[in-house]
Amino acid sequence: MSYNAIIFDLDGTLLNTLGDITDSVNRILSDKGFPDHTEEKIRSFIGHGIKSLIYNSLPPDKRDNYSVQNYLNTFRKDYSNNYDKKTLPYNGIIEMLDELSKKGIIMAVLSNKPDKLVIDCIYKLLPEWNFEVMLGANDSFPLKPDPAGALYISEKLNIPPAEFLFLGDSVVDIQTALSAGMFPVGALWGFQPNELEGCGSHALIKHPIEIIKYLT
Repeated sequence: MSYNAIIFDLDGTLLNTLGDITDSVNRILSDKGFPDHTEEKIRSFIGHGIKSLIYNSLPPDKRDNYSVQNYLNTFRKDYSNNYDKKTLPYNGIIEMLDELSKKGIIMAVLSNKPDKLVIDCIYKLLPEWNFEVMLGANDSFPLKPDPAGALYISEKLNIPPAEFLFLGDSVVDIQTALSAGMFPVGALWGFQPNELEGCGSHALIKHPIEIIKYLT
């Protein structure tokens, strides 16, 4: 079966955001005299939303609800001002988006990144392409891997879930696609490539342009 619509994850799939996320986390940690983290460590914390990111980044004795919320608010402010310092599309993403646009493929983004930051990142870093829906973490839908956001996109675009391909770099994305009845594809260039083997993805691709063969 070929597909005529695609949902993308954002961080680790379209954009390499790791450097800016790491820098923001480490700034708020350093300000309090806490140990900082390497990019590889931060990479392992990404995927379940920024509250999980901050919880795992803090020292174990600073993970009470009050502290997590306090540092979460600080991170939001810092990252909102610094999300575009190092972040760039992965190699091959521009070529892929150009080709999908030429073919008339309907494109959307579903991320566990806060909603406003999803929109800011796309408008600033991927401004030349049309994403029909850009959906991040908000009060209306639970985070991935709950399929509610993906199913909302399907309903809003009036395209059945079975006609969507879902491209993401994490087990969370694969689980979301499977739960929504979509075709899950793992992006091996992203944050968690080692976790994608055997997690239920219907295909794994090493370069963005490979996605074209699964679409109309």
